[in-house]
Amino acid sequence: MMAHGPACAQSYPEKPIRIVSPFTPGGGTDLMGRLIGQQLTKSWGQQVVVENRPGANGMLGSDFVAKSAPDGYTLLVGTMGTHGINASLYRKMPYDAVQDFSPVTALITSPMLLLVHPSIPARSVAEFIALAKARPGQITFSSAGTGSVGHLAGELFNYVARVRIVHVPYRGSGPATIDLMSGQVQSMMGSPAAALNYVKSGRVRALAQTGLKRAALIPDIPTMYESGLRDYDVTTWYGLWGPARMPNAIVQKLHDEVVRMLALTDIRQQLATQGLEPLGNTPEEFAVLVKAELAKWARVAAHAGITPE
Repeated sequence: MMAHGPACAQSYPEKPIRIVSPFTPGGGTDLMGRLIGQQLTKSWGQQVVVENRPGANGMLGSDFVAKSAPDGYTLLVGTMGTHGINASLYRKMPYDAVQDFSPVTALITSPMLLLVHPSIPARSVAEFIALAKARPGQITFSSAGTGSVGHLAGELFNYVARVRIVHVPYRGSGPATIDLMSGQVQSMMGSPAAALNYVKSGRVRALAQTGLKRAALIPDIPTMYESGLRDYDVTTWYGLWGPARMPNAIVQKLHDEVVRMLALTDIRQQLATQGLEPLGNTPEEFAVLVKAELAKWARVAAHAGITPE
């Protein structure tokens, strides 16, 4: 058995690899999967295809990979939602985010932006918090839907800032952003790549970014930490997994090649234009990240009174 792992890795891959994106085509997991697929195809000479299996907030595609053969030929590009948040939203999860997967590496990370409509008389996080405390329950924030990253990020803001800003769910980030720009809602936690043009045009105002350090795409916008919220940190992330019990040698071979790809200058530049920062941590570090995120969002969901469906 000891010799089987390295021998298996030396011959891997011997046939096409499938990367499952658990969301619709054109989204972040789909694009990240194709980026990885192109690089692996180039490096290993085997075709790597991306298969979209959307549904149930990413759970259908994730569960498909969890129940696939652990041979390295079916992989998943998942998110903080599929492996960090969903467990706090659904009473009957079809998979266990820790036990049912072999972590390969965290791929990329990105902060969010605290956005407000220009009619809001606040130009800093401190002023926004003061306004929210003066108007409890009167200020709203939009999101792409109940249980979305934007929803939970807003609830974490409520928790850390000790305010009560009311959530207004939409069906997708597009409608949520449109109603923010029109003033139907007053605030939103949005992605830099999607919101930056609206910030530059003055249609929305960015008060802070949600990571612990300033992202290269938005160096002039302060972080929540710099703005006084020392316990606030939301960085969205994507990761690469295989099914549980995938041979360690295959996990390592995938890890080494994907991390090498993330270090390439052209890849880093391509990601930077979207406000994304490559990570490329070890499988062990990635496993620790997933467990920490599961615990974090369980606390936020409980505080917000979100009852698992």
